[in-house]
Amino acid sequence: MTTDCLIIGSGPAGYTAAIYTGRAGIKSILATGPVQGGQLTTTNEIENYPGFPDGVQGFDLMEKMRQQAEKFGTEIIYETISKVDFSARPFTVETDGGQSITARTVIIATGATAKYLGIEAEKKYAGMGVSACAVCDGFFYRNQDVIVVGGGDTAVGDALYLSNICRNVYLAVRKDYLRASTILQNRLAEAKNIQVLYKHEVTDIFGNNGVEGVTLKYTDQNNEQHSKNLDVTGYFVAIGRAPQTEVFTPYINTDKNGYIITHERSTQTNVSGVFACGDCADPEYRQAVVAAGTGCMAALDVEKYLASNA
Repeated sequence: MTTDCLIIGSGPAGYTAAIYTGRAGIKSILATGPVQGGQLTTTNEIENYPGFPDGVQGFDLMEKMRQQAEKFGTEIIYETISKVDFSARPFTVETDGGQSITARTVIIATGATAKYLGIEAEKKYAGMGVSACAVCDGFFYRNQDVIVVGGGDTAVGDALYLSNICRNVYLAVRKDYLRASTILQNRLAEAKNIQVLYKHEVTDIFGNNGVEGVTLKYTDQNNEQHSKNLDVTGYFVAIGRAPQTEVFTPYINTDKNGYIITHERSTQTNVSGVFACGDCADPEYRQAVVAAGTGCMAALDVEKYLASNA
């Protein structure tokens, strides 16, 4: 397969890039990656995406973006890019399905995925009480007690969502304060069945045929450390995201955390003709509307590049 532009990733950045390249008449192929539509497909209601005063379901928003990208001629393949070669032009990549694609330009929009604490039990109980997606799995814990780990917007948002389903929700915060936005903290304060556990860290998860509780290390008012068990049947981790950029690192410069480095005020990477947008290149904002905006930027950068390298 040969194309003028290969877009890798199908979140708001990737689909927006595809919409813009398609409208510009640039032959484009978009490889969705393992999660068609990206992380937003696991988000229940999005209230802060412009144009939806009553909110919009994440899956519905991504589905509309996909349809719009196809409307303007983007070819979508439901595969993951497993290997790239950016050492020569045109660029070549391989998919996990065995396809080889040759592209004059590449837009990387692979996003980021959930981080875990690194406790061995997180792997042991994966799918048995351990989750990184409250919206995906919260239903299974209706009228049960659960714990959410984290202190940012994602963690507080997950706790609020679960509070409408679960009997009691515990929010384990490593520090003595929350990093979440003021509006979410205000909503948290109004919730009757959420208990915030400041200066608490999960050190283990236990249970027989699934999660039955967690072990917490905590610091008391005298700055002394203690340990206790807390009975919960669901463990939701919400401590951030890891950029999905490993396959590109032999050629593309990243920061110490793996986020792709782009030139100031552009989406251009260190390899001419390869551009990056969305959460894989954004360690700061990590918002859907920002990702969509950078997807637009990447498409415009591709258009300029192709025009100057005709």
